[in-house]
Amino acid sequence: MVRETGPEDTTAEATPAERGRVRADARRNLDELLKAAMKVFASKGVDAPVRDIAKEAGVGVGTLYRHFPQRSDLVLAVCTREIDACADAAATFGDELQPFEAVSAWMNRYVQFIMTKRGLAAALYSGDPAYQGLPAYFEKRLHPALQGLLDAAEAAGAIRSGLKANELLRAVASFCAPAQDVGPEYPARMLELFMDGLRYRAPA
Repeated sequence: MVRETGPEDTTAEATPAERGRVRADARRNLDELLKAAMKVFASKGVDAPVRDIAKEAGVGVGTLYRHFPQRSDLVLAVCTREIDACADAAATFGDELQPFEAVSAWMNRYVQFIMTKRGLAAALYSGDPAYQGLPAYFEKRLHPALQGLLDAAEAAGAIRSGLKANELLRAVASFCAPAQDVGPEYPARMLELFMDGLRYRAPA
């Protein structure tokens, strides 16, 4: 259970150690709230009661509202967090895996991102001005993350030349779109075929 932090915890009389604990509690609260919100949104949609999110996070409703006064604040924070996590994974895969395997691992991570974003779709396409900046942020973070992996794989002769991150991201998102005549395994199966295609005419 995450301890709820109240205003009294941040008084000027607190010692540096106490203020550090308050900041650590606040960071934990925020992280738990974002993870809980993503889970609840995925299962119940973005209109789920805030008390369900607070309960899942192990904090009080007051803590949720202190961090996110409006529901759109929470949805935006969840989306930004997911975009950042997906983008940051590129550096990890690039350091730990061979060039082609790094691209493949990241593309699988991207598919997961697309699938979890479905729970947010109702809000993201609602026309709310709070989300207008998300497409630009998506492009800013994800395009260079993937392009760096593609460039490294091309330099290693592991994939064909001239591949552009924006084209690949759009293509993968298209076969992750919901459809009634396919099962949940469809995106992964299509991605496997897609990755095989990247190696067609590769120098190696």
